[in-house]
Amino acid sequence: MYIAENFTYFQISNTQIYFAIFMTEEVKALFKSEGGEFISSPSFIQERLKNIKAYIFDWDGVFNTGTKDENKTSSYSEVDSMGLNMLRLGYWLSNNKQLPVVSIITGENNKTAIKLAEREHFDHIYFGFKNKAVAFEHLLETFNLKPEEVAFCFDDILDFPITKRCGLKFMVGRTGSPLFRKYAIEKQYCDYITGKTGGEFAIREISELILGLLNQYENAVNERVEFSQAYTDYLDQRNAPEVKKFILENNAIQAI
Repeated sequence: MYIAENFTYFQISNTQIYFAIFMTEEVKALFKSEGGEFISSPSFIQERLKNIKAYIFDWDGVFNTGTKDENKTSSYSEVDSMGLNMLRLGYWLSNNKQLPVVSIITGENNKTAIKLAEREHFDHIYFGFKNKAVAFEHLLETFNLKPEEVAFCFDDILDFPITKRCGLKFMVGRTGSPLFRKYAIEKQYCDYITGKTGGEFAIREISELILGLLNQYENAVNERVEFSQAYTDYLDQRNAPEVKKFILENNAIQAI
């Protein structure tokens, strides 16, 4: 008998089971100390992560504070970008050199989001989708995914049509909307609420949490630090495809 995918394959013993539990509790303590809130237990999230094949992200309020200027521009942080790169690497290392699907779904025309998706070679970006469920269905069909195989990072009401269906839900925390928070918890629309806001590296927090629960954080960082052959292979594979961009026009999804 062998232990679950989130650990190196070896024969189970009482000591090894204890180690797995200890690691999960250590991750829980670290993220709670940063203000993170586990709505679902770490062990539940850990179990669900085994089946996740895609990571979807909202943009405004997730990669940034949600603030826009008169040109409707927004921003992102390299701290979050590095977190996502490590998340994808950790997934690749633990899934036989298979990459997860990565996508942004945003209700606005966010040019900065497009630039990040292009630079980091995400799979898809959907922008201008006020009804995000339409983009979600398109993504599922394109990659032959089940809703429970998707993890979603979100922050607001516009995201609920996706949130209520996907396998894991990471909500970016903020003050000023206590009823929204209460509603999301009561409807079981979130498994974890970040201690940091969209302007304080919430994506990095989520990325490190996932890597920690997969027991892949140190492995991924070591490969990146050494710029190892494994990291080079991962990077070549990651950078091969170009991001596909979609917009909703006349109730139809158009590639641009």
